[in-house]
Amino acid sequence: MVKAAQRILYVMLAFCIGLFIASSFFIRAEYNYFKSGDIPVLEKQQLGLFLVILGVVLALGALLYKMCLKLNKYSRKIVIPATLLLSAAIQIAILFLFPRLPTDDSETVLTLARNMLYQQDYSSFQTGGYLHMFPFNFSIVLYLKTLLDVFPDNYLVIKGFNILFSLVTTLMVYLLYKEINAKSTEQDYGVLVFAATYIPSLFMSNFIYNDVIATAFLTSALYCAIRFIRTRSLQDILFAAILLSIGNYFRSIGVIFLIAIMLSLVFNMRTLGVRKLLLSLCLMAVLFNVPGWTQNAVLQATQVVDEPVNDNAAPVYMWLNMGINLETFGFWDNRESYNIYQREANYNQAESVELFKESISNKLSEATAGELVKMYYNKLVWTWTEGTYQVERYGIGNDSSSDSGGGMGFIMDRYSYTTWATDWLKADSKYRSGLLRVLYVMNILMYGFLLVRLISGIRAKRFEETSLILVVLGFIGFYLLWEIKSRYIYPVYPLLIVLSYMGFKDVYDVMVLRREYRTDAETDQR
Repeated sequence: MVKAAQRILYVMLAFCIGLFIASSFFIRAEYNYFKSGDIPVLEKQQLGLFLVILGVVLALGALLYKMCLKLNKYSRKIVIPATLLLSAAIQIAILFLFPRLPTDDSETVLTLARNMLYQQDYSSFQTGGYLHMFPFNFSIVLYLKTLLDVFPDNYLVIKGFNILFSLVTTLMVYLLYKEINAKSTEQDYGVLVFAATYIPSLFMSNFIYNDVIATAFLTSALYCAIRFIRTRSLQDILFAAILLSIGNYFRSIGVIFLIAIMLSLVFNMRTLGVRKLLLSLCLMAVLFNVPGWTQNAVLQATQVVDEPVNDNAAPVYMWLNMGINLETFGFWDNRESYNIYQREANYNQAESVELFKESISNKLSEATAGELVKMYYNKLVWTWTEGTYQVERYGIGNDSSSDSGGGMGFIMDRYSYTTWATDWLKADSKYRSGLLRVLYVMNILMYGFLLVRLISGIRAKRFEETSLILVVLGFIGFYLLWEIKSRYIYPVYPLLIVLSYMGFKDVYDVMVLRREYRTDAETDQR
């Protein structure tokens, strides 16, 4: 029964990944803020160029893997710290080469943190304020306020902590891989190096927001939960519950990880035993919302707010309403949904819910079945095949002074200073466009190896990666309904690295075995 359920999950994800790969031969998902503005773009695929880059990236990947195999003779105590230090050095260099200043929500949360620290100003919780509408972002405001209070008020300090969290995620990728492949006799340093040099994660440390932090906590929680299934140590599941609650506090998509972990525990009931299963499930559920409850209690006790912060916050229906848009297939709707909550409902959650329900109903009834199918297809394909997590805007940045007359005068990004690197990647330069295209192709290639791993797992009835599969499927289902940005699925990248590396290793091992078989056959003939 359990294996049948796991098989269904593998087949479901294999279908989705197959759809992403097949679609990439015909259309290319792109996000280029300077070139097109803050909108998702689906354009006709340049198949020849796509295949050439695919071949080059594949060859470089195989070369890097061979180089990593030579590290097997060295101890983990040497290779792991050295690899993490290399990753840190690259990220530090990026911070100085691309000194991106905060913009949009990043600038807002930092400003609020400074107001609270230096002026004791909590007015943003009042009706119409940013935290009145989006109280879930108080976590990042509080985090930034703490850093500013303890350390010098400097962008490099905040971004430096981003690097530390990024390194934690890199280490967790390696440990997660080794935990799932506990029987492996190899060191498997390749997956560590891959995670340490994964270009989107290197640049995203430049982004002052909650993505990097939440990803570190959520990935760590998943690792501890999987480890618990093997060790049955309550210490592991306690760590998993605490890390998950903190990760969810920073980004509310932690519920996807919670459901995935709980289902994984149920699937392993025979291993854990009924008593430990029930205890672990209760522990995960009870601790999950503790940070949110604590925040509410403290804010009310200190009279910052008179009622729970979520009572009149923007409702989930606002993002569900944004998620239904034929023109931008669920991307930002140019404040249409914001206006319903802010102006029509006057920041009243209950009234806005009814208005959003009516808007959603009208959108679904007015669109034809074909239009809805096309919208959800575009939404799914763009979100998951864009491949850069919008790093060109959030990680690299683009100084508005670099506008070369392309009509994108609304670019609001700024650098503290310009460098040779910012000049190379300014505006829509060939280097910038080339980097985005390489990241896009690399993402599709990862899907290809992930698909190999899924198919081999189905054929061999091997389902050790079920917990990872559940998380990825959860994200696919959630963002099929929710407002989309490819940045929103950033917390999944560590799992995609693990799964795709497994598939790559499977393919590589098969090719090596065939080569050895042919060599032996030729020797016998002689």
